[in-house]
Amino acid sequence: MSDVSRLPDLASRAYGGSVVAASDESFAERQALILPSVPVFQPHTFGFRGQVYDGWETRRRRTPGHDWAVIRLGLPGIVRGIVIDTAWFTGNHPATASVEACTADGYPSPEELQDAPWTEIVPRTPLTGDTTHEFAVNHPARVTHLRLNIHPDGGVARLRAHGEVIPDPTRHEGLTTDLAALENGGLVIACSNDFYSSPSNVLAPGLARHQAEGWETARRRDDANDWLIVRLGLPGTIHLAELDTTNLVYNAPAAASLTATHLPPRAPVDDAQWFPLLPRTRLQPDTRHHLRIPATQPATHVRLDIYPDGGLARLRLHGTPGT
Repeated sequence: MSDVSRLPDLASRAYGGSVVAASDESFAERQALILPSVPVFQPHTFGFRGQVYDGWETRRRRTPGHDWAVIRLGLPGIVRGIVIDTAWFTGNHPATASVEACTADGYPSPEELQDAPWTEIVPRTPLTGDTTHEFAVNHPARVTHLRLNIHPDGGVARLRAHGEVIPDPTRHEGLTTDLAALENGGLVIACSNDFYSSPSNVLAPGLARHQAEGWETARRRDDANDWLIVRLGLPGTIHLAELDTTNLVYNAPAAASLTATHLPPRAPVDDAQWFPLLPRTRLQPDTRHHLRIPATQPATHVRLDIYPDGGLARLRLHGTPGT
């Protein structure tokens, strides 16, 4: 699971995920299941529902059956790994759990999802308390929803669904869009340095609220420069680049450049022949730079070079899909 865990969490609330329904949430609310933060615990914090937990917790079941929660993925795609984290739940964790997936077009209601064709992607497995359980998933289909089943009841702190984003191509027909966006399937496949924060952050939705929500490298002590390579989610022709150094006040790069390549499917990036998109251009700290790209050929991958080091909050590559 170590490599899979580097893939985006398709279920994360930070990416638009939602727990759309649950059988019960008497002790702790269901939406906490998909929060991006690490679960925390404060002892002796009691409310009218008992000890306050950072997670989802159901009442003690006195009837047949089991509890469940349905999650709408913020980023539909192929799930490669599931994490069921029972952090801080010790005497109240479920005995076992399983996960199902389905694909539902449009915006179905929880009632409509009950009749969806669900497929089990994690079989019913014993759980232990205060433990991160990781499961590899072999389900090649694009999915939009997950159903976490816990037997018979109890609490789960977090559910993660790491995978590859597969966008709906019909959404972008005839439009320009951010070809590199995480929600459109963009992925950072290589970078020179990720000492302070992940380079994948630059493709995340929305604006970065602080430095940790962007990409930041260590300080260089040589004559080279830092870089990253993005596999575009939607290959196409780029017309506008946004290089955002918001929150990077004293550690923004002095300059940046962009090059691109067009590769056949599954071709190694080491074989790439790179062509210029944006020459080396001066950057300002804490600034959203919008830079026009002259008409050029379609691309499948883009390399961002920053000089000499530092980081970016966001990278946007707006253009027209189509190879």
